Amino acid sequence: MSELSDGLAVFVKRDCPTCVQVVPVLAEMRAAGLPLVVYSQDDPGFPEGLDSVADDTSLERSWRHGIEIVPTLLRIGGGRETGRCVGWERREWEDLVALEGPGLKLGSDLPEARPGCGSRSVEPGMAERLEIEFGDVAIASRPIPVGAYDDEVEICYERGWSDGLPVVPPTRERVFRMLQGTGRSAGEVIGAVPPNLVPCSVEKVAVNAVMAGCKPEYLPLVLAAVEAALLDEFCMHGLLCTTWFAGPVVIVNGPVAGRVGMNSQGNALGQGNRANATIGRALQLVIRNVGGGRPGEIDRSALGNPGKYTFCFAEDEAGSCWESLAVERGIAPGASAVTLFAGDGVQPILDQKSRTPESLARTLAAGLRAVGHPKLATVPGVSLSGDALVVITPEHQRVFADAGWSKQRLQNELETLLTIPGSELVAGAGGIAEGIPESFAAGSYPKFRPGGLLLVRAGGGAGMFSAIISGWVASGEMGSIPATKEVTE
Repeated sequence: MSELSDGLAVFVKRDCPTCVQVVPVLAEMRAAGLPLVVYSQDDPGFPEGLDSVADDTSLERSWRHGIEIVPTLLRIGGGRETGRCVGWERREWEDLVALEGPGLKLGSDLPEARPGCGSRSVEPGMAERLEIEFGDVAIASRPIPVGAYDDEVEICYERGWSDGLPVVPPTRERVFRMLQGTGRSAGEVIGAVPPNLVPCSVEKVAVNAVMAGCKPEYLPLVLAAVEAALLDEFCMHGLLCTTWFAGPVVIVNGPVAGRVGMNSQGNALGQGNRANATIGRALQLVIRNVGGGRPGEIDRSALGNPGKYTFCFAEDEAGSCWESLAVERGIAPGASAVTLFAGDGVQPILDQKSRTPESLARTLAAGLRAVGHPKLATVPGVSLSGDALVVITPEHQRVFADAGWSKQRLQNELETLLTIPGSELVAGAGGIAEGIPESFAAGSYPKFRPGGLLLVRAGGGAGMFSAIISGWVASGEMGSIPATKEVTE
């Protein structure tokens, strides 16, 4: 559409009392021979009695000229806007038209001023629709036709896009709005998503973030989580194929967690927080809908776990006396990052009596010994225990803090306590058939591989409980290694 002609242009709509009130003023301007074009947003027959009312019911003109209030009077000179009046202000209107009508008095029967009404171009959802229709926006995803009386949520179910819970239908407007949460190009390919190794663009992530219920400000976190899941060391394909229970657990560090309102305290591993719930869910939907990782197909988990819907929380860094998980893993202090851990369910650890770090460390070690199986340990060439993530609550961390124990000091203590005599691990020991060959009985073996035990602080301020989230590993050197990606905001 060509630019506005030099002269005057006014934008009005019938559903605006002020616009109706200024109709006589528009007639006066036309009668005075002023070069005036009237654009009607909602009814080409309004205003009545004026010739050549321009039809702007598509709102393209209003959108292109940033009309937020009607009536708005523009002066155009040399193909560009040189003046603007919003609403009805007699003196401002007279000043604006003075070039073509010097000394012209307008609206003598009207009040000096009256506010206008909201333009149709800024109604809820309209800005995104207009940006998509008339702007330089490329939504590459194929649109799915939906009948006027079809249930969009049910269509998402029927097409297999859901994880079993309702999803938000990913309209073009919602996807566009989601993409405003990142400065990255919608067409940027961030990697190939297993199991089908389908190239995944930022836009495809945004589509699934919409379906998960994310806000646009969550998108950088979702993108970082997807990028971490695609790293070779995380082995997302293997995590899907295994018959074990595990799925991605997303731990968020840095200031972004507070900015988007994530929960790191009471019920941090549970329900009730939108950011926690939807960021983890968006990752799972990307794996499902882009990569094809569906239960009963490539996802062969024997039991699964509820965390495969979503498992995401933030570390409580503000209250912690230890360095964060992200800093421990090489992210600069003050930066934001996500760490992915291939975890299964939550194993509660209760200890309300330990007041020394040595005693509490033994309680944690006893719980960690059971990860996978009490006889599962890292025995070269024979067995490899899965990793473990220990979520320390504030009351338990205080026991270590009061004694001056750093995170590394606790990790060293746990490694010592979890170095297990081979005689306790061999098949048949303790009357349990599971175990390693008898030839390994003379040695001692660590429960976890080096770096396989992670500690984070989260949870409510009351309750001397912590939790163990055990990890997944296949045989030999295969399995999943935690992966960390910095968040690009």
